[in-house]
Amino acid sequence: MSSEGKGLTLRKKGARRPQISAPKDFKGPAPKQAASGNSLAPPREKYQQGDTTSDLVKRRYSTRFNQLPDFSSGAPPVPGVPQIPDSYGGGRQRSPAGRGGSPSPHPLRVDPDSLRNPNLEPEKYVTDLLANASEEDIQKFQNSLRKIKNRASTDLQQNVYQNRTSFIKISKEAEKLKTEMSTLRALMSELTGALGQANNTGMSGMKSPAFEEGRSRRHANRSSVANLEIMWNTQLQMLWKKVEKSQKFLPAIPGRHIVMENGHWVELDAATWKPKRPVHLVLLNDHLLVASKKRKRVDPNVQQKGPAPTKLVAEECWPLHDIDIIDLGANVSSSVDGFIDERNIGTAVTVRAGNKSFTYRHDQRDESAKNELLLLFRKAVEDLRKTQRAEIEMNGTPADALNYFAARDPASVKQSEIMDTVNASKEKPEILVEVDGRQQNLRWVEAQFDELDIDIALQRFESAVAKVEKLDRLAKGLKNNSIAQDLIRVKLDERSSRLALTLIRTLVDTHSYIETTKTKAAWLHRLGFDDRAREAYLQVRSDVITRRTRQCVFEGDLHKYLFQVSYVYFTIIRNTVNIYQECFPTIMMSACVKWVKEHLDNFCVILSRQLSSVDPNSSVWQEGFDVVKEHESMLREVGLDFRNMITKAAFGSTPKAS
Repeated sequence: MSSEGKGLTLRKKGARRPQISAPKDFKGPAPKQAASGNSLAPPREKYQQGDTTSDLVKRRYSTRFNQLPDFSSGAPPVPGVPQIPDSYGGGRQRSPAGRGGSPSPHPLRVDPDSLRNPNLEPEKYVTDLLANASEEDIQKFQNSLRKIKNRASTDLQQNVYQNRTSFIKISKEAEKLKTEMSTLRALMSELTGALGQANNTGMSGMKSPAFEEGRSRRHANRSSVANLEIMWNTQLQMLWKKVEKSQKFLPAIPGRHIVMENGHWVELDAATWKPKRPVHLVLLNDHLLVASKKRKRVDPNVQQKGPAPTKLVAEECWPLHDIDIIDLGANVSSSVDGFIDERNIGTAVTVRAGNKSFTYRHDQRDESAKNELLLLFRKAVEDLRKTQRAEIEMNGTPADALNYFAARDPASVKQSEIMDTVNASKEKPEILVEVDGRQQNLRWVEAQFDELDIDIALQRFESAVAKVEKLDRLAKGLKNNSIAQDLIRVKLDERSSRLALTLIRTLVDTHSYIETTKTKAAWLHRLGFDDRAREAYLQVRSDVITRRTRQCVFEGDLHKYLFQVSYVYFTIIRNTVNIYQECFPTIMMSACVKWVKEHLDNFCVILSRQLSSVDPNSSVWQEGFDVVKEHESMLREVGLDFRNMITKAAFGSTPKAS
């Protein structure tokens, strides 16, 4: 080892180890030790000369702080203790008795899974859950249950609406499928006839000339019809090739054919009467097609001779029963003949389709072409109406519609007399009703009933009441058809009763609010259920009086008991009469007065029974009678006076309880 490493060290060269004194308390003087052999040796001096090792050990095992830092200046406040999560036991309910009856810091929670259990025992469940709950916890638990109930009611309404919508959609799809099946049946019949004709043509070599001649005479009409169908199909195929997108508007169906086709027309601007573009009009037996002329795309590198090539593109196509063609020359008065000659409006027509209108004029100002278009259009519309009427009579659609309208609703099925009349009727013409100037059939009426059912399910009361009134006016207007009138009346009565029942149920829930009660009473009045609304309102107010009176318990203090009972009776009666006067007509006020009289009879029985055991000359009797008279004065605020009745009851002449 070098001489540099030979410095101070903790080890001492010698046999004796250094003794380290134990820590001592220096707050007071050291106690005097008894002179004995076991007493501790006195401590050595703090600093000893030459004891370097002991000084190093003390420096190593002790640290001195001369001055502590100030932690109070500028230090943030001590944060609060965080709550223990529920998963570690923080959500356990504690008994309110352990904290002097204070509410639990964690409110009771309603478990929806427990409520969905079919084997749930409500009384046991509530008893176990609320065994140690405070009044505030019970109130919160009740509010939670009420929220779950409202949510379940809303979900039920949405489910009813979705199911109803799905049912209506399926019904319409079924009706559409029925129409498609009829078309398919006609196409199959046509295919069968074509195959039979082809088979007969192939077997013609095996027939004799005489037989073939007789067969041709017997089926002359059938051949002519088949040839006509072939010609019509050829015309449609040529139209598809000539006019782009026409096949999308006009697919091939039996009987569809072209009536007129003219390309010398232009479309006019409705504001300036100036030509916008040339058009091509195609009138079919069931549609009107308008095609515009557009330029074809050509190769710019190839030199073109003559005018630029054009093509026809279908722009508009309307069914004939949805449009109307108006002659502008016939509608304009004779005082503006100069204006007609200048703009050539005399050869123009307007096509109205729904909310839209289009104006077209003959390019060569040919009035005969315009008259031909109008004449062929009217003839095609009339032929289409006759064809549809013939199909209805052939397929029995009016009977099907009437039977469907009658048998679709359970309310009408239960009416055996109406169903017998419907089934026994031999002539079942199409039933049309006039609504806002337009003729509607029973399918439209059934759609109105579907919308009414949806409004009732979603509790859209204003819309539902308006639809009931509309259908009621519609039923009264069907004076020429008693069967349809009876069917609509039966369906309408069933919906009105259901709507009134829902309104009465909501009226009972909000009987204490004057505005809502007034609105619902007005709806019931429009439906014609004033009596049921009045009875339901007075009955729920009677239940309130009974419930509040039973909460008044006689505990020996006659003055306090009479104060409570009389206050309950006269306050509720006054409020009831006040709301009744605002919500119901004056002619129904007698029912309210009768209701007041019945409840005052019951109150007089209670008053007579309580005062009969007290001396009339005593102060107790007088105080009880005075408080009753004071509360009875509330009735005079609504125009009622029963002072004589109360006085007779107090002095012993009481009526019998109702």
